[in-house]
Amino acid sequence: MLAVLSEGPTYGYAITARLEALGLGTVKGGTLYPLLARLEQAGHVSVEWRAGEGGPGRKYFELTEAGRLARAEQAEHWRAFTALTTAITSGAATNETTPDREDTP
Repeated sequence: MLAVLSEGPTYGYAITARLEALGLGTVKGGTLYPLLARLEQAGHVSVEWRAGEGGPGRKYFELTEAGRLARAEQAEHWRAFTALTTAITSGAATNETTPDREDTP
């Protein structure tokens, strides 16, 4: 979600269309809007109502600086996770590439 929002200000329907175009399937409003509300509460997105062109207004969402930082942090965590799971599933994992059980939450 943060990656899509990093592309610029956008609104709910456009977000779902972009996620679907990226291959993530259809995202229902019951999933999308609560997530956007949580991102807003966390200070990761700002919200602005804009007049619609020939229709009702739209609520636009835009990443804040905190949201850009969260996106970068989450991307790094995801890269580490995928590297680890790739190593495990390929049989290439060693004690150096996997954390000790005691270190894992």
